[in-house]
Amino acid sequence: MKSISPAELQHLLLNNEDLILIDVRESWERDAFNIGGHHIPLGDVIARREEIAREKPVIVYCEKGIRSGIVIQRLESLGFHNLINLSGGMKAWKADLL
Repeated sequence: MKSISPAELQHLLLNNEDLILIDVRESWERDAFNIGGHHIPLGDVIARREEIAREKPVIVYCEKGIRSGIVIQRLESLGFHNLINLSGGMKAWKADLL
């Protein structure tokens, strides 16, 4: 599974790289803090997989990087090859960048 650090992702975002962010946390977690992107909670990902691009990098994030890793494993088994896990999730983002 490919992964990216918070600092690497921040660099890409600041340089307006063509990528997509997907937040797989629950709504209350997203409301408390997020870095943008599409919101597709973990439990809805498979049913909503058609909403996820296949032609550009997709960074998947959650609170600690565990749920996003699960999502990536499930989607890779369905033929996705462009998914990247945010290492440490929002916890690492806040610790490293705020």
